[in-house]
Amino acid sequence: QVQLVESGGGLVQAGGSLRLSCVASGSIFSINAMGWYRQAPGKSRELVALITSGGSTNYADSVKGRFTISRDNAKNTVYLQMNSLQPEDTAVYYCNADVSVIASFPSYRYWGQGTQVTVSS
Repeated sequence: QVQLVESGGGLVQAGGSLRLSCVASGSIFSINAMGWYRQAPGKSRELVALITSGGSTNYADSVKGRFTISRDNAKNTVYLQMNSLQPEDTAVYYCNADVSVIASFPSYRYWGQGTQVTVSS
């Protein structure tokens, strides 16, 4: 019904930058909140950043000041600009979107397949 595809992950040295993208496609009427989560090996998934339809943002304390979330509603895309990357940022990053597929119907949160980010020291 709705698919989210992440891209932009890769290998970078500490202090470097990456920009993740997530494109939503399918039967989309509107997208409400969009966010990025990450999961490191052996650890639970955690929220990294969130952006609402009104542009309000929320960041995990560990990435505040280094990461920036943004969105392009016309392209159904959310971005995560990651600067000053550190080894502890290494994880699979997943995008999430609260999507309405029919006007006035309840929305549902969809997940992407994830993209690997590896930061070497």
